[in-house]
Amino acid sequence: MFLTISTTGTAARPATDLGYLLHKHPDKAQAFSTSHGTAHVFYPEADAERCTAALLLEIDPVALVRRGRGKGRGGAPDAALAQYVNDRPYAASSLLAVALSNVFSSALRGVCAARPERAAAPLPLRVEVPALPARGGPELVRRLFAPLGWTVTADPVPLDTAFPEWGDSRYVRLLLESERLTLAEALRHLYVLLPVLDDAKHYWVSADEVDKLLRAGEGWLAGHPEQQLITSRYLSRRWSLTRQARERLELVRLAEADDSEVEDIDNAVADETETEEKPTPLAVLRREAILAALGTSGAARVLDLGCGQGQLTQALLKDARYTEIVGVDVSQRALAIASRRLKLDRMGERQAARVKLVQGSLVYTDQRLRGYDAAVLSEVVEHVDPPRLPALEYAVFGHARPRTVVVTTPNAEYNVRWESLPAGHVRHGDHRFEWTREEFRAWAAAVAERYGYEAVFTSVGPDDPEVGPPTQMATFTISSEREAKAA
Repeated sequence: MFLTISTTGTAARPATDLGYLLHKHPDKAQAFSTSHGTAHVFYPEADAERCTAALLLEIDPVALVRRGRGKGRGGAPDAALAQYVNDRPYAASSLLAVALSNVFSSALRGVCAARPERAAAPLPLRVEVPALPARGGPELVRRLFAPLGWTVTADPVPLDTAFPEWGDSRYVRLLLESERLTLAEALRHLYVLLPVLDDAKHYWVSADEVDKLLRAGEGWLAGHPEQQLITSRYLSRRWSLTRQARERLELVRLAEADDSEVEDIDNAVADETETEEKPTPLAVLRREAILAALGTSGAARVLDLGCGQGQLTQALLKDARYTEIVGVDVSQRALAIASRRLKLDRMGERQAARVKLVQGSLVYTDQRLRGYDAAVLSEVVEHVDPPRLPALEYAVFGHARPRTVVVTTPNAEYNVRWESLPAGHVRHGDHRFEWTREEFRAWAAAVAERYGYEAVFTSVGPDDPEVGPPTQMATFTISSEREAKAA
């Protein structure tokens, strides 16, 4: 991805002041690591008459897949091609907008201690983006930028110059020119409108994206004729966030019309009565879903397989319905932490009789695990190398054979919603794979068929209409039909 920002000047007001405003020296080529690749800043030209700063964002889809060990999101054979063949390295998108905010954060805020008067004054600016996805075509590009004081040139890029009859692609070559804007205003326009034109975000859009939009849109978004389209696309058409953004923008518009502060208008409720709830952590939602499944099963004796540091074991111990709880993990260190969490050394005799922590590997059969009502594999299977999964399946479903087995695992499709997770990566460095919903259901159905269980699937966490929930869960119960035949 490539973008240039140019300005002109005189001997008295040299164009090289652009380096001060961007906080990047014209004589240096600098590289900055981002969550999606490496951002390079350099100056193809820098003298008193003309100065150009270039931002090159280097995205390598092959490296992204390899760093994710070829697994996780897009690791399935039928999805692998899209991981390698895409426009991420070449076309401006939300990834470039994120790089802009990271690399030019001070310039976005209009902060420049060395040249404060230049930061506050309009500049002759020329912005070029060679390849910009534009869902809506050149006309939408003009409708978005022209009201902000830009002279817009958006030339469509043909699909193939050798075959003009194929028509134009969805990309344009963008040239923006203005002498009415400050550099900070220009950067904020780009930060918002690049992902709007791409009409896609490569990370999860959470509630704080509304604040980012309003900060970057301060002074121009409230009165923009395409405000509705901008807010909807920037917030990935999440109607609740879009509505929140529009309500706050309307307050800004009313305040400007009334020549007053937003706080003076939005004063119906006192600050001390604010009761906004924080979202429930995914780990808590996962435990609640597991406990609900176990409660429905009627289990009393439960195995927490791969118990880790004992969070689920601790939650089970608080419920008197569970008369025996066994936490199993291959890591002695994890078991030591779980023991401290449960306070086993200070636990009363009756309570201590209900819980036990044992070291063991889940890929080997273990006589100690037979005869229990239920077993839980919470965020465990993805830590097992795929060639060893059949051994785990037999050890749990074939040998230990509890009446109920609850399995949770990440939904790989949801990974695109995590802003902090680089594309192609799995959620944890020890994950050997992460399944899509289709892959997980296929695995669960095969295990159920092989060992005489029936599987029911549950979504855990917010269920995104496009990519599903962050966690997927299957509850296996021994097939009544198979059980009747055995009897």
